[in-house]
Amino acid sequence: MTLIDFILHIDDHLVTIVNQFGGWSYLILFAIIFIETGVVIFPFLPGDSLIFAASAMAANPKYGLNIWLIYLVVAFAAVLGDTANYEIGAWSTRAGEEHSWFNKLINQNNRLAAEKFFERHGPITIVIGRFIPFIRTFVPFISGGSKMHYGKFIAYNIIGGLLWTGLFTIIGFFFGNIPVVKDHFSMIVIAIILVSVVPIAIVALKKKMSLKSVWEITNP
Repeated sequence: MTLIDFILHIDDHLVTIVNQFGGWSYLILFAIIFIETGVVIFPFLPGDSLIFAASAMAANPKYGLNIWLIYLVVAFAAVLGDTANYEIGAWSTRAGEEHSWFNKLINQNNRLAAEKFFERHGPITIVIGRFIPFIRTFVPFISGGSKMHYGKFIAYNIIGGLLWTGLFTIIGFFFGNIPVVKDHFSMIVIAIILVSVVPIAIVALKKKMSLKSVWEITNP
Protein backbone atom coordinates (compact mmCIF):
# COMPACT_ATOMS: atom_id res chain seq x y z
CA MET A 1 0.00 0.00 0.00
CA THR A 2 1.44 3.34 -1.09
CA LEU A 3 0.85 6.71 0.56
CA ILE A 4 -1.10 7.94 -2.48
CA ASP A 5 -3.34 4.87 -2.36
CA PHE A 6 -3.91 5.41 1.36
CA ILE A 7 -4.90 9.05 0.81
CA LEU A 8 -7.18 8.45 -2.17
CA HIS A 9 -8.90 5.43 -0.62
CA ILE A 10 -8.70 6.44 3.01
CA ASP A 11 -12.37 5.56 3.51
CA ASP A 12 -11.70 1.91 2.63
CA HIS A 13 -8.50 1.76 4.68
CA LEU A 14 -10.22 3.36 7.65
CA VAL A 15 -12.90 0.65 7.57
CA THR A 16 -10.11 -1.94 7.76
CA ILE A 17 -8.48 -0.09 10.66
CA VAL A 18 -11.75 0.15 12.62
CA ASN A 19 -12.62 -3.50 12.02
CA GLN A 20 -9.15 -4.59 13.09
CA PHE A 21 -8.44 -2.29 16.03
CA GLY A 22 -11.89 -1.34 17.31
CA GLY A 23 -11.66 1.28 20.06
CA TRP A 24 -7.93 1.72 19.46
CA SER A 25 -8.88 3.38 16.16
CA TYR A 26 -9.36 6.65 18.07
CA LEU A 27 -5.69 6.53 19.04
CA ILE A 28 -4.72 6.00 15.39
CA LEU A 29 -6.85 9.02 14.38
CA PHE A 30 -5.15 11.07 17.07
CA ALA A 31 -1.68 9.99 15.93
CA ILE A 32 -2.24 10.83 12.26
CA ILE A 33 -3.72 14.28 12.95
CA PHE A 34 -1.04 15.05 15.54
CA ILE A 35 1.81 14.06 13.21
CA GLU A 36 0.38 16.00 10.25
CA THR A 37 -0.04 19.21 12.26
CA GLY A 38 2.83 18.71 14.71
CA VAL A 39 5.77 17.44 12.69
CA VAL A 40 6.84 19.91 10.02
CA ILE A 41 8.41 17.25 7.78
CA PHE A 42 5.09 15.35 7.43
CA PRO A 43 2.70 17.86 5.80
CA PHE A 44 1.37 15.31 3.31
CA LEU A 45 -0.74 13.20 5.68
CA PRO A 46 -4.51 13.25 4.91
CA GLY A 47 -5.99 15.30 7.77
CA ASP A 48 -9.07 16.69 6.01
CA SER A 49 -10.16 13.48 4.33
CA LEU A 50 -9.37 11.40 7.43
CA ILE A 51 -11.69 13.46 9.65
CA PHE A 52 -14.34 13.45 6.92
CA ALA A 53 -14.17 9.66 6.45
CA ALA A 54 -14.15 8.88 10.19
CA SER A 55 -17.14 11.15 10.78
CA ALA A 56 -19.03 9.52 7.91
CA MET A 57 -18.40 6.13 9.51
CA ALA A 58 -19.66 7.44 12.85
CA ALA A 59 -23.01 8.15 11.19
CA ASN A 60 -23.29 4.43 10.40
CA PRO A 61 -24.14 2.44 13.58
CA LYS A 62 -22.44 -0.73 12.35
CA TYR A 63 -18.97 0.73 12.91
CA GLY A 64 -19.55 1.65 16.55
CA LEU A 65 -17.79 5.03 16.38
CA ASN A 66 -18.97 7.96 18.46
CA ILE A 67 -19.04 11.28 16.59
CA TRP A 68 -18.45 13.36 19.72
CA LEU A 69 -15.47 11.27 20.73
CA ILE A 70 -14.05 11.57 17.21
CA TYR A 71 -14.39 15.35 17.39
CA LEU A 72 -12.74 15.57 20.82
CA VAL A 73 -9.87 13.31 19.74
CA VAL A 74 -9.07 15.08 16.45
CA ALA A 75 -9.56 18.58 17.92
CA PHE A 76 -7.20 17.81 20.80
CA ALA A 77 -4.68 16.27 18.38
CA ALA A 78 -4.87 19.35 16.12
CA VAL A 79 -4.30 21.83 18.96
CA LEU A 80 -1.56 19.76 20.57
CA GLY A 81 0.08 19.18 17.19
CA ASP A 82 0.27 22.87 16.37
CA THR A 83 1.67 23.55 19.84
CA ALA A 84 4.42 20.99 19.29
CA ASN A 85 5.16 22.48 15.85
CA TYR A 86 5.40 25.96 17.39
CA GLU A 87 8.02 24.64 19.82
CA ILE A 88 9.93 22.94 16.98
CA GLY A 89 9.99 26.25 15.10
CA ALA A 90 11.24 28.10 18.17
CA TRP A 91 13.90 25.43 18.73
CA SER A 92 15.09 25.58 15.11
CA THR A 93 15.57 29.34 15.43
CA ARG A 94 17.47 29.05 18.70
CA ALA A 95 19.63 26.19 17.42
CA GLY A 96 20.56 28.10 14.26
CA GLU A 97 23.31 26.64 12.11
CA GLU A 98 24.13 24.06 14.78
CA HIS A 99 21.29 21.92 13.44
CA SER A 100 21.26 23.05 9.82
CA TRP A 101 20.62 19.43 8.78
CA PHE A 102 17.05 19.84 10.04
CA ASN A 103 16.29 22.53 7.46
CA LYS A 104 17.32 20.14 4.69
CA LEU A 105 14.39 17.90 5.66
CA ILE A 106 11.88 20.72 5.16
CA ASN A 107 10.22 21.45 1.82
CA GLN A 108 11.42 25.00 1.22
CA ASN A 109 8.75 25.82 -1.39
CA ASN A 110 5.98 24.97 1.05
CA ARG A 111 7.78 26.89 3.76
CA LEU A 112 8.07 29.96 1.53
CA ALA A 113 4.38 29.76 0.64
CA ALA A 114 3.47 29.64 4.31
CA GLU A 115 5.75 32.58 5.13
CA LYS A 116 4.20 34.71 2.38
CA PHE A 117 0.74 33.71 3.51
CA PHE A 118 1.65 34.64 7.08
CA GLU A 119 3.11 38.00 6.04
CA ARG A 120 -0.05 38.87 4.12
CA HIS A 121 -2.66 37.87 6.72
CA GLY A 122 -0.84 38.11 10.05
CA PRO A 123 -1.72 35.95 13.10
CA ILE A 124 -5.17 35.08 11.67
CA THR A 125 -3.16 32.85 9.30
CA ILE A 126 -3.02 30.35 12.17
CA VAL A 127 -6.80 29.99 11.81
CA ILE A 128 -7.07 30.33 8.01
CA GLY A 129 -4.08 28.09 7.39
CA ARG A 130 -5.82 25.21 9.14
CA PHE A 131 -7.96 24.72 6.06
CA ILE A 132 -5.02 24.56 3.63
CA PRO A 133 -2.93 21.36 3.52
CA PHE A 134 0.84 21.96 3.70
CA ILE A 135 0.23 25.56 4.82
CA ARG A 136 -1.32 24.38 8.10
CA THR A 137 1.77 22.32 8.90
CA PHE A 138 4.21 25.18 8.31
CA VAL A 139 2.30 28.08 9.89
CA PRO A 140 2.82 27.03 13.55
CA PHE A 141 6.45 26.25 12.74
CA ILE A 142 6.91 29.76 11.33
CA SER A 143 5.03 31.24 14.30
CA GLY A 144 7.50 29.66 16.70
CA GLY A 145 10.46 30.65 14.56
CA SER A 146 9.28 34.27 14.41
CA LYS A 147 9.02 34.37 18.22
CA MET A 148 5.29 35.16 18.22
CA HIS A 149 4.01 35.58 21.77
CA TYR A 150 2.83 32.16 22.92
CA GLY A 151 -0.35 33.54 24.48
CA LYS A 152 -1.46 35.00 21.15
CA PHE A 153 -0.46 31.85 19.30
CA ILE A 154 -2.35 29.45 21.56
CA ALA A 155 -5.54 31.52 21.30
CA TYR A 156 -5.54 31.39 17.50
CA ASN A 157 -4.38 27.77 17.64
CA ILE A 158 -7.39 26.67 19.72
CA ILE A 159 -9.87 28.63 17.60
CA GLY A 160 -8.43 27.28 14.35
CA GLY A 161 -8.21 23.72 15.62
CA LEU A 162 -11.82 23.66 16.83
CA LEU A 163 -13.15 25.24 13.62
CA TRP A 164 -11.16 23.04 11.24
CA THR A 165 -11.95 19.73 12.90
CA GLY A 166 -15.51 20.82 13.60
CA LEU A 167 -16.21 21.69 9.96
CA PHE A 168 -14.97 18.39 8.53
CA THR A 169 -16.61 16.43 11.34
CA ILE A 170 -20.00 17.99 10.58
CA ILE A 171 -19.64 17.66 6.80
CA GLY A 172 -18.53 14.05 7.06
CA PHE A 173 -21.25 13.06 9.51
CA PHE A 174 -24.13 14.57 7.55
CA PHE A 175 -22.95 14.17 3.95
CA GLY A 176 -20.34 11.39 3.92
CA ASN A 177 -22.86 8.60 3.48
CA ILE A 178 -24.71 10.12 0.53
CA PRO A 179 -24.36 7.56 -2.31
CA VAL A 180 -22.83 9.98 -4.82
CA VAL A 181 -20.23 11.05 -2.23
CA LYS A 182 -19.36 7.47 -1.29
CA ASP A 183 -19.11 6.40 -4.93
CA HIS A 184 -16.78 9.28 -5.85
CA PHE A 185 -14.79 9.64 -2.63
CA SER A 186 -11.42 9.53 -4.41
CA MET A 187 -12.47 12.36 -6.74
CA ILE A 188 -13.60 14.43 -3.74
CA VAL A 189 -10.21 13.92 -2.06
CA ILE A 190 -8.42 14.98 -5.27
CA ALA A 191 -10.66 18.06 -5.53
CA ILE A 192 -9.86 19.03 -1.92
CA ILE A 193 -6.14 18.68 -2.61
CA LEU A 194 -6.26 20.67 -5.86
CA VAL A 195 -8.25 23.52 -4.34
CA SER A 196 -6.01 23.56 -1.29
CA VAL A 197 -2.73 23.84 -3.18
CA VAL A 198 -3.88 26.88 -5.19
CA PRO A 199 -2.37 29.36 -2.64
CA ILE A 200 0.97 27.52 -2.85
CA ALA A 201 0.91 27.62 -6.65
CA ILE A 202 0.10 31.34 -6.65
CA VAL A 203 3.01 32.14 -4.34
CA ALA A 204 5.39 30.04 -6.44
CA LEU A 205 4.20 31.76 -9.63
CA LYS A 206 4.58 35.22 -8.12
CA LYS A 207 8.09 34.35 -6.95
CA LYS A 208 9.02 33.14 -10.43
CA MET A 209 7.61 36.30 -12.04
CA SER A 210 9.39 38.48 -9.50
CA LEU A 211 12.73 36.81 -10.17
CA LYS A 212 12.16 37.16 -13.90
CA SER A 213 11.43 40.90 -13.52
CA VAL A 214 14.59 41.41 -11.46
CA TRP A 215 16.64 39.55 -14.06
CA GLU A 216 15.18 41.68 -16.90
CA ILE A 217 15.96 44.88 -15.00
CA THR A 218 19.52 43.88 -14.18
CA ASN A 219 20.14 42.40 -17.63
CA PRO A 220 18.62 44.82 -20.18
